[in-house]
Amino acid sequence: MTEPRENDQLAQRRANLEALVELGVQPYPHAYRCTDTVSTLVSNYSDASGESLEADRVETRTAGRILIIRSFGKARFFVISDGRQRLQVYLRKDALSERDYQIASLLDIGDQIGAAGHLFRTRTDELTIWAAEVEFLAKCFVPLPEKWHGLTDVEIRYRQRYVDLIVNPLSREVFETRARVLASIRRFLVERGFLEVETPMMQPIAGGALARPFITHHNAQGMDLFLRIAPELYLKRLLVGGVGRVFEINRNFRNEGISTQHNPEFTMLEFYQSYSDYNELMSMTEELLSAVARDATGGETVKFGDETISFSPPYRRVSMRATVAEAASARLGEPVDDAVLRDRDQAATLACRLGVEPQAGHGPGKITAELFEALCEPSLVQPTFVHDFPTEVSPLSKQRADDPETVERFELFVAGMELANAFSELNDPVEQRRRFEAQLEDRAGGDLEAHEMDEDYIRALEYGLPPTGGEGVGIDRLVMVLTNSPSIRDVILFPLMRKRQDDDAPAGASDEPPEEQR
Repeated sequence: MTEPRENDQLAQRRANLEALVELGVQPYPHAYRCTDTVSTLVSNYSDASGESLEADRVETRTAGRILIIRSFGKARFFVISDGRQRLQVYLRKDALSERDYQIASLLDIGDQIGAAGHLFRTRTDELTIWAAEVEFLAKCFVPLPEKWHGLTDVEIRYRQRYVDLIVNPLSREVFETRARVLASIRRFLVERGFLEVETPMMQPIAGGALARPFITHHNAQGMDLFLRIAPELYLKRLLVGGVGRVFEINRNFRNEGISTQHNPEFTMLEFYQSYSDYNELMSMTEELLSAVARDATGGETVKFGDETISFSPPYRRVSMRATVAEAASARLGEPVDDAVLRDRDQAATLACRLGVEPQAGHGPGKITAELFEALCEPSLVQPTFVHDFPTEVSPLSKQRADDPETVERFELFVAGMELANAFSELNDPVEQRRRFEAQLEDRAGGDLEAHEMDEDYIRALEYGLPPTGGEGVGIDRLVMVLTNSPSIRDVILFPLMRKRQDDDAPAGASDEPPEEQR
């Protein structure tokens, strides 16, 4: 019976490694000293003429992965990459030692090599290293998926990000942009006097957001702990202690479904500023995001799908009830007053007419939030602040002085996604206890996302939290917009994936995609 072609290729690559070892080559050497990276050489000499390179005799030692091999009798061309740029290497039999030429003949696409020589330009004017030495650094046993990489192979891209980065330079660019986003955020906040801190990722009480937590157990202490769903309550404790401006770029964990906008493990920026409110944070958010867009992409305008999105201030501002009433009026073809959204029975009737089935325990505030999600979110393409939320859905926000049914809260929407969530923080310990108690009633009624009681946080408020504005910004979604990435998995290096039966199997040697991706 004929062996599958991938096994033939794996056997040939193993045989090539054995032959290299017989030549005295270390199969896994400890290091290779480079004078330049491939990217540095391309950057520094891409405009240099062949005459200048010949006159200057630019010597180099560099390393990378072989992506292309071409053989022409006693000469070979390799194209190597350092993950960012590509550079050609020319290997002539009469320019190499016999051993090095034999090494070159036993190399495969995907192998890691080092090359030393001088730069020149070929007759086709391609920048190239004329190799005087070649050194084997690591064997690639699995053929690279050159024939099938691309947008149709998202399953492999997410499960095997290392392969994606090898064959798809655009993926690396996404994560380089992500790094610039984080650096820009830190610079913006530090320049404004914010202190970067770290708060616990394992917490005895899952607080700071309405979400289901992951539960773990500490054996030595004999206690259950929760992976944090938000750092909010710890950060506000620091403001009680006198740290007036504080931020954390944090990993959060929420036991929820996976979608193009949701991953159970995600990255948030949270920052808090004493003596400010949500109005001040709206203006600050405009400054922050326009600065981040410039630093990360070179401008304030980006393409996202078929849309062109501008992060240039000012951003549109609308209240939640007003925008829901407007959308409902347009859908029904009759005027809808936002006062309807303050009465439970009227709000429930309106929701049913609009095809949104309200849950039995939901009051008018939660029904309004459900209507907003169904009717309004997808249409908010350009940056839009939706402010003044119902108190019922905002247990940590301060109520408006003129309207106890409404809190000083906003969410920023871009491309139909929530990018930021901010409050004028509730700092009244008596009211905070009342809100927690209302959340406990919701939990008793089966709402697993309702907030638990946090007595220590209430104790902290009793020491005096100054007037404070606080905000969370979704880093992953922001990077999605800035890199024109349709899924959150495109901007997380190793997103959570459903376990497959073959996940524990050894790597094969196929250069074809899995059948479901063909």
